[in-house]
Amino acid sequence: MGWLQRAKSKYQTDRAAGRPTLILGIETSCDETSAAVIRGGREILSNIVSSQVEIHQKFGGVVPEVASRRHVENVAIVVQEALDKAGVGLDDLSAVAVTYGPGLVGALLVGVTAAKSIAYARSLPLVGVHHIAGHIYANFLGGGMEPPLVALVVSGGHTELIYMPQHGRFEFLGRTRDDAAGEAYDKVARAMGLPYPGGPAIDRLAHVGDPEKIVFPRAWLEEGSLDFSFSGLKSAVMNALHNAKQRGERLDPADVAAAFQASVVDVLTEKTVLAVRRTGVTNVVVAGGVAANRGLRDKLQERAGQEGFSVLFPPLSLCTDNAAMIAAAAHPFYEKGWFHNLDLNAYASLPLTQWEAGPFVDLAK
Repeated sequence: MGWLQRAKSKYQTDRAAGRPTLILGIETSCDETSAAVIRGGREILSNIVSSQVEIHQKFGGVVPEVASRRHVENVAIVVQEALDKAGVGLDDLSAVAVTYGPGLVGALLVGVTAAKSIAYARSLPLVGVHHIAGHIYANFLGGGMEPPLVALVVSGGHTELIYMPQHGRFEFLGRTRDDAAGEAYDKVARAMGLPYPGGPAIDRLAHVGDPEKIVFPRAWLEEGSLDFSFSGLKSAVMNALHNAKQRGERLDPADVAAAFQASVVDVLTEKTVLAVRRTGVTNVVVAGGVAANRGLRDKLQERAGQEGFSVLFPPLSLCTDNAAMIAAAAHPFYEKGWFHNLDLNAYASLPLTQWEAGPFVDLAK
């Protein structure tokens, strides 16, 4: 009997017996090696994250080759730690979920290889998960809202507004045309001489600065557009810093940070409000590393109260890359019996709509 038949037999046996769903998630898309065990798609039994931030700080950003090598060194250790903390063994698992795109392809391959090896060795169903879907599903851990909803995804590589009519279905409403918001934060922080990653450093400074001392542009684009653009804002900040230096003047870093953050937050918030009005939903979730930003949280919650919709942010520990969100995103597909085969590969670029379309193997039949 081949792996697919064994995995199908396990899935059908577990479902018939009504066993609790235990999904092992693995995440290695960038510079965090993470493994987690999630019960029932909502309850975190373990979520281990080994970060490489200190390693990449001296380079001012993530070095792909270095990240991949560290994943190779860490993945088996992190998976075992996740199992131990959850108090389960490989044979107790219902399925294995893994990020297979988008991300750094070398880093992704480490996680995909580990997940396929575990799935094959233990006859477990395999679910490949889109990284952005994982960030959205971080909001469902421990409860959260239910679709239909609008998701604002804001990270170092992505800035997108996504309509989610039901679990596992996604429709793009808008996306960045150039720099992602988190990328702009990192580049502006570097120009200001702040440490990497730049988002937390700018957020801290912004709360003691005056956003009205300096005026930076807001890129609204054409009327009614839900797309984003932050390259012009980034250039405006760098030009302001350069021109002040040429004149022998000093701009207060806190005021620069506050003005920059106010510009980013205003655009993110108002376009989210427009997306809510356009779709008619009453639920909004925020996902990605920038979801931890206090300025964004405060402004969006204020506007949600004014507009009459609910907004949910994931816990700070789930804003950055982690495997719990990957296992949570896999759960609706497990419920349907939709899984990937062992030919699953890693993709540096992977459209979210391509992920939801498969191809999947239906083990429920």
